[in-house]
Amino acid sequence: MIYRTALSRVARTTNVHRGHLSRLLSTRASTVLNALDLTPSSNGTISGVYDGQWGGSGDVLESICPATGEVLAQVQGASPQELQIALEKSQEAFEFFRAVPAPKRGDILRQIREALAAKRDELGAIVSLEMGKIRTEGVGEVQEFIDIADYGVGLSRMMNGRVVSSERPGHSILEVPSPLGVVGVLSAFNFPVAVYGWNLALSLAAGNATLWKPSPTTPLTSIATTKIIASVLEKNSIPGAVAGLVIGDQDVGEAVVQSELVDMVSFTGSERVGRQIGKTVQSRFGKVLLELGGNNAVIVLPDADLSLAVPSTFFGAVGTAGQRCTSTRRIYLHRSIAHEFLHRLTALYKTLTPGDPLEPRTLLGPLHTKNSMDIFSYALDSLNSVGSEILVGGSPYLGSHLPTHLREGNFVRPTLAVPPAEVPLSHGIWQTETFAPVTTVKIFDELDEAIEWNNGVKQGLSSSLWTRDVRSVGKWLGLGGAKGSDCGIVNVNVGTSGAEIGAAFGGNKNTGWGRESGGDAWKQYVRWSAATINFSDEAPLAQGVSFDTSSATS
Repeated sequence: MIYRTALSRVARTTNVHRGHLSRLLSTRASTVLNALDLTPSSNGTISGVYDGQWGGSGDVLESICPATGEVLAQVQGASPQELQIALEKSQEAFEFFRAVPAPKRGDILRQIREALAAKRDELGAIVSLEMGKIRTEGVGEVQEFIDIADYGVGLSRMMNGRVVSSERPGHSILEVPSPLGVVGVLSAFNFPVAVYGWNLALSLAAGNATLWKPSPTTPLTSIATTKIIASVLEKNSIPGAVAGLVIGDQDVGEAVVQSELVDMVSFTGSERVGRQIGKTVQSRFGKVLLELGGNNAVIVLPDADLSLAVPSTFFGAVGTAGQRCTSTRRIYLHRSIAHEFLHRLTALYKTLTPGDPLEPRTLLGPLHTKNSMDIFSYALDSLNSVGSEILVGGSPYLGSHLPTHLREGNFVRPTLAVPPAEVPLSHGIWQTETFAPVTTVKIFDELDEAIEWNNGVKQGLSSSLWTRDVRSVGKWLGLGGAKGSDCGIVNVNVGTSGAEIGAAFGGNKNTGWGRESGGDAWKQYVRWSAATINFSDEAPLAQGVSFDTSSATS
């Protein structure tokens, strides 16, 4: 959680030393921060603005460790004046960078990839420390940035247009991609490295400048990442504002979204905020890419291999403490295997114990903020209000059940619940994405029924079917006009969570229709032109139109 600076609060977590605030940090925290050179300046804060130079004179935000509750650092965000300067420098940097040959831009990405790889474990640790996901997931997230940078290197030589046949003799039509401009990236707390990486890699390959406004609750991760990228740009005499950073609260994000200097806004976050951003950007005819809510379902058929389906569903439900956009929120089980599936799944749930996300053996880390715990509690109240059967979980962890140094952390018991069969699909229990480890279960008899339930929510991000029947697979994928899953991610014998970078990532319906990462996602980061070229001695009109001017000139 981010709090405004208040000296009365700071006094409990700092010592006064030579007139400045000298923070008392745990050894676990200071080790991670020092490895990434995240040390305060003489005024006790860390600069949160980068536009080729580091600065920051705006609001001071505090980074809070979700596992321990300790204040990790104070970060000085962007003032309105600094934000305007950063926007202008981004535009200037774009004018420079668009002229850099695309393969050279790819080489910059290659060097960024190598610099990230050299600090992969350290960056993974700051993700675990500040966001709260377990160590292997933190490192995996940095690996995702490394992988998409690799992808961008190759893409820089393959961002091709195409030649279209013309109906007119001696004519050809070209579809030409060109650099777009400044891309504003507003990322969420749950993937504080990877989502920015998806956007930056494609944006740089396309020849754009990128201005990053990260979540205000993960400022240290964004600063550490930007420092690594900035070192590569500086070494290559590339303006730093090609990959700028502005840390701040809602007012900073709103200013980026509203600015006409930003040609495209990529936003990852809630449906509510995404709806407002979409309207704002569209009102000024900018481009917008939205990655919003996910309310993801798993369907398990009688012929599914439960030895694969159960652990995969378990990870989908409890990985990142249920705080992934692709986390499994709903499980639909065929009646014939429901009892056995739930027996195995609840047994796995009962093996979970909360722990320090920096420890390699920990599988359950904290929720990110105290507000997240309120969301968890609200979801439990809703389930209990309709008489749901709580199979496992159903409460936060009390301090006495936690190690001493974690007793101020945001730890909850992942919850598996079965609402009464008569609770309709329209009920908020099914319709609302709860960004916490709360998963609901429902029993079905026919695949068509389960697909209807899968599609019966407003979100459409990820979905998963477990079966060994090719006929069910065809129906699920919507082949031959079948009514299959309406999501952007339609998996078979793979869980809802854990996408690779090679395919485009994104969802349909209220998830926003945006696509990031692989596939054709790069086409959103360029400006497209259709160019008809006449290399003949005639100038015929298309569609056989005749506009004879000979009589007018005779």
